[in-house]
Amino acid sequence: MARAGFAVSGLLHVLVGTIAIGLAIGKGGRADVSGAVAELASQPAGPLLLWVSFAACIALALWQASDAIFDFSNLPSKEKASRKFQAGAQAVVYAAFAFTFASFARGSGKDNRESTSDMTVTLMKAPGGVLLLVLIGAAVAITGIVYAVRGFRKSFEKRIHMPSSPSTRKGVRGLGMAGYVAKGVALFVTGLLVVVAAVTAHPQESTGLDGALRGLREQPFGVYLLAAVGLGLICYGAYMVVRARLARM
Repeated sequence: MARAGFAVSGLLHVLVGTIAIGLAIGKGGRADVSGAVAELASQPAGPLLLWVSFAACIALALWQASDAIFDFSNLPSKEKASRKFQAGAQAVVYAAFAFTFASFARGSGKDNRESTSDMTVTLMKAPGGVLLLVLIGAAVAITGIVYAVRGFRKSFEKRIHMPSSPSTRKGVRGLGMAGYVAKGVALFVTGLLVVVAAVTAHPQESTGLDGALRGLREQPFGVYLLAAVGLGLICYGAYMVVRARLARM
């Protein structure tokens, strides 16, 4: 079931990447997790898909949480702390995915753009909220850089059993490189928008992944950049589906 969670994550990334390409050529849609889940919900077997995806994400969240608590004890202290933190963060991410699936399955799903802006407004009104937002945005942007570096350095290969066939290994490596770099760009821009929203006191600027991708479209050659990032997210999604089979667990 935990392996199925990787496949569900892959499906979400494929859908977000497809929507992003649609935005690049002038179509509508929400290029974020809520938009991707809404696409699933609109299918004939939508409720079944949502609940199965919910169960898979819960299973992977529990697996990652167990890693954070019980695993990596044989590693040096610094590396152990880093791996435990990463596993804990991934547990939170997949739990959030599961919550989104359950919300849409029950008919109460929300647009992530609105919820992100609302959260930004709430935090900005709280004592120390602006600093906290800057730290959150910086953390997301740094995570984006980490993903991109992981893609360039191909360090993601350590997390899977690489296929023995040279051609298959080359294909998996290519998907991983393109996917990690594209996701890194998307996360970096998302974090940057959070920082800008906090510093300029314009919470409407913080609109999550969808807003970040739409912001890319407004840049010079933005249509091509957005299409490239969308294609990269599709590659990342395909890699995650492969990871469901090859992951070191």
